[in-house]
Amino acid sequence: MLRTPTLGKCLALPAAALLSLLSLLALPAAHAASASYRYDTVHSQLLFSIDHDGYSRPFGRLHIAKGWLRFDPDHWSTAATELDIDMAGVDMGDPDWNAAVCKPALLDCGRYHYAHFVSTSVERIDAHHGVLDGQLTLRGVTRPLSLPFTLNRVAATIYGLHTVAGFSATALLDRRDFGITAFDHSIGDQVNVWLELEAIRDDSATSKEQP
Repeated sequence: MLRTPTLGKCLALPAAALLSLLSLLALPAAHAASASYRYDTVHSQLLFSIDHDGYSRPFGRLHIAKGWLRFDPDHWSTAATELDIDMAGVDMGDPDWNAAVCKPALLDCGRYHYAHFVSTSVERIDAHHGVLDGQLTLRGVTRPLSLPFTLNRVAATIYGLHTVAGFSATALLDRRDFGITAFDHSIGDQVNVWLELEAIRDDSATSKEQP
């Protein structure tokens, strides 16, 4: 059975070993400050834009179906997130266009109702900006994805009912990476993505895959 070193034995340890031990003991305290959130599916949206035969870059809208976030404003490296995007609910502004985008040649919404993103790491750049790295699964294909993001605000709502964390993020995808190759002469390959996310503090918002 493992035993915690006594104070006398700790004092006898080399300085480097003692510092390593103290840093390990401090890790749970830093991690404990992380709060759990669930995504507000009403106020969280994803917009995308892609070239249409050189005439324009029309926009489409998607919604977050569900997801969780773990975030500590003072320790970004402990942050993690996982979410599902409702691909079958794609909104191009026209019912027939929605149906066309959902066909097997493009999003194939019948087989792949949701896209899934899970984070792998977070890099803090400054007080409000960072880069979220993770894995995106779309149409059954998983690829790495980096999202530069802005931390907009973490605060209680105006009536104090909830604590909300708000973020804005961007991404650039190549549709061919996910096996979407149809209509290559009329639809562009590069897809610009914008995410506006709000997450509500919820201590029960956890995942079995959380590290």
